[in-house]
Amino acid sequence: MKLLSPENKGKIADILIKLLADEHILYLKTRNAHWNVEGPDFQTIHVYFESLYNELQIVIDDVAEKIRQKDVYAPATMKEYMQLAHLSEERKTENKDSLSFIADLLHDHEVIIDFLSEAVVEIEAFHDISTSDFLVGLLEQHQKTAWMLRSHLR
Repeated sequence: MKLLSPENKGKIADILIKLLADEHILYLKTRNAHWNVEGPDFQTIHVYFESLYNELQIVIDDVAEKIRQKDVYAPATMKEYMQLAHLSEERKTENKDSLSFIADLLHDHEVIIDFLSEAVVEIEAFHDISTSDFLVGLLEQHQKTAWMLRSHLR
């Protein structure tokens, strides 16, 4: 097994840092949905959103630790995240019903899915099997969540 060069570790860390920023933005948007959703399905959706942000909390920690494994410090401020993220903290609508929040969160999961799909291919070129495998696991997790969110909208 060939060790990664410091340059390649840095390139991989850059990808992971962008992912960390996106995951943080998604986490905050999911917390917002949990706190502010209204409607006849409040209790069910409130609990569902809580399960989603709890999952994201673990993802965020795992991504940050993966960055540190590349000998790079993980960014930890909202200012940095906003500069690095593909996602925006803004919502598409100000409606507080579950379907509006679900549509927003679905969009963001799909953005992360696209990013992860490209990142896996890019990282495989560096022959970093463990990071590639880690990202494939996250990709599957986001795909499953997107499917569940999409199912709510049908």
